[in-house]
Amino acid sequence: MSNTLHHRDLPDGLDLGPVVAIDTETMGLNPNRDRLCLVQLSSGDGTTHLVQIEKGQTEAPNLCAMLTDPNVLKLFHFARFDIAALLNAFGVVTAPVYCTKIASKMVRTFTDRHGL
Repeated sequence: MSNTLHHRDLPDGLDLGPVVAIDTETMGLNPNRDRLCLVQLSSGDGTTHLVQIEKGQTEAPNLCAMLTDPNVLKLFHFARFDIAALLNAFGVVTAPVYCTKIASKMVRTFTDRHGL
């Protein structure tokens, strides 16, 4: 397992493959108010790419290209929050997506516990 820190954007030419797990970190729980600080991405190969987002940053061309690439499935847990944070920060709609929380609710109907 290794972590690679990137400042402001993913590097040019980085190919994370056809499925990428993504998680965001913000300064609070309101994606409309609280700024995006970090985007974590992994293709499952043991490497995590951490993109540090600066205060006031509104562009990350390589990250946004991957987020909107129709050939890359973006995997989230509670996608609604992460997608809203990314939309508010960069103005992009992330797609296609798969949300493990929604999948859990559909499959595990016997419980209301669907957290990580």
